[in-house]
Amino acid sequence: MEVHVQYQKMKTSESLTQLLMKKLESLEQKYSWLIKANVLFKTENDKTGEGKICEIELSAPGPRIFAKSDTDDFEKSMSQTIEDLRRQLEKRQATFATR
Repeated sequence: MEVHVQYQKMKTSESLTQLLMKKLESLEQKYSWLIKANVLFKTENDKTGEGKICEIELSAPGPRIFAKSDTDDFEKSMSQTIEDLRRQLEKRQATFATR
């Protein structure tokens, strides 16, 4: 799977990228039909203390799969986003099985 990572309004983080790659690798092992992942980490000013956003869009057969999380920590946002994608991928795989 091809992975594109962007950092917006923040410095590039090697450790965050490595953690992301590890999580995406586990998704790819389970769902071999994934083609590409576009990942965006960005910060937004948020009075509630959140604003650490992770957006991931996956290219796969059928419509694109998208998830986004906004928490006070990038790792937390990434974990929530990956978990949301995992649920969507399970549903997509179930539709493949019924065809």
